[in-house]
Amino acid sequence: MAGLQLKSLFKTYGNVEVIKGVDLDVEHGEFVVFVGPSGCGKSTLLRMIAGLEDITGGELWIGDVLCNAVEPRDRGIAMVFQSYALYPHMTVYDNVGFGLKLAKTPKDVRDAKIREAARILQMEHLLERKPAQLSGGQRQRVAIGRAIVRKPEVFLFDEPLSNLDAALRVDMRMELAKLHQDLGATMIYVTHDQVEAMTLADKIVVLNGGVVQQVGSPIELYQRPTNLFVAGFIGSPKMNFLPVTIDAVGSDAVTVSGPDLTPIAIPAAADGLKVGDTVTLGVRPHALTTPASGNMTGTINLIERLGNETVVNLRLASGASWLAVLDGDHDLRVGQALPLAFETKNAVIFDGSGLARHPDRA
Repeated sequence: MAGLQLKSLFKTYGNVEVIKGVDLDVEHGEFVVFVGPSGCGKSTLLRMIAGLEDITGGELWIGDVLCNAVEPRDRGIAMVFQSYALYPHMTVYDNVGFGLKLAKTPKDVRDAKIREAARILQMEHLLERKPAQLSGGQRQRVAIGRAIVRKPEVFLFDEPLSNLDAALRVDMRMELAKLHQDLGATMIYVTHDQVEAMTLADKIVVLNGGVVQQVGSPIELYQRPTNLFVAGFIGSPKMNFLPVTIDAVGSDAVTVSGPDLTPIAIPAAADGLKVGDTVTLGVRPHALTTPASGNMTGTINLIERLGNETVVNLRLASGASWLAVLDGDHDLRVGQALPLAFETKNAVIFDGSGLARHPDRA
């Protein structure tokens, strides 16, 4: 297996710049997830790594080989697509081994590799079936098996679970995580689903408009987003935001207030901030509590009772909409005024340019 290096990668179509100078190191054995909204460039970047899209500028290294001009088949990669792309007239056994057959791999070696892949994916009992006799999850396992038998340097996954229903997606996420543990392989995975990113990744790469917004572990991105975009994209439900005004500036905190918020000191890197500035306060829905009296009050618009938690949609006095996720079940009603509070360590201040002002920022 091998790692990858992307050095200032660019991709343009005519005058349209799609990938804008991406730098990234992927270590051997890491599970890296590219995540972002539709059109952010994540699939294009994956296809550039695979060799299915030409590189306009920069360098792509797989292991110690510069791969800009290397043919896809010679890059030591295997790709699993959103579409299963199975041959309907072939059995699972023949589908998994088809690439090996084309490569004129000896029959006994081919058989051993097919059966090993089937064992890893727990589909030995499916080898004689045809795709029409398989469920969606089983078909996706066949597509993954076809990649495994090639023993690639790097596995590439392009939204492989998006055609599955919700329950199957959860099952396949667990199977992919286990597959990564068993193989110790380098894997790069593209999705627009940040829950998949949070549950699968060693490292998440958040893309927007062809630009890397932040790279880090799932918990790092959740707890310390670098800007408003990452804070709003990572986390389910997404972070609540509120424009507020700075009332006072300290060495490691700013006091903020607004129509919806009584004055409160929030830990923040205050350099460059001044009294009267408008900044954005960010608080995760799970960080909100409902004391007898709080720093803010909202009117309940909608209640979602999920048993283990209650999701409450609130309208603040300014008209802003916030979500609170409360543990357990609560006796609440639509139209009720609900006080809200949060620990200041769980709040983030974003400056006028949208950058997070974490208090121990370097």
